[in-house]
Amino acid sequence: MELEKLEIMKEKGKELQREVRQRTIGYITAGFGLVAGLAWNDAIRSSIEYFLPADGRESIWAKFIYAFVITLVLIIVTVYLLKIFASKEKNENK
Repeated sequence: MELEKLEIMKEKGKELQREVRQRTIGYITAGFGLVAGLAWNDAIRSSIEYFLPADGRESIWAKFIYAFVITLVLIIVTVYLLKIFASKEKNENK
């Protein structure tokens, strides 16, 4: 009986370690993604300012269009990833 409890505790410990490792990798990846996103944001913003100087109305519209396009891309990618993860969860639960 004591041996069974010890085995259960060991298994729970391993599960906890896996979960911590997965979450840590996820947070690190998210951090790098944020840095890359900020770099791209700066590059695109600089391009808009270079091609459409700040003295014109075009630069304001370009920034709104840029924000709209980025939002659409993020929505599409998020929906796609959620579908992938949902299908993987269904396959794992079978």
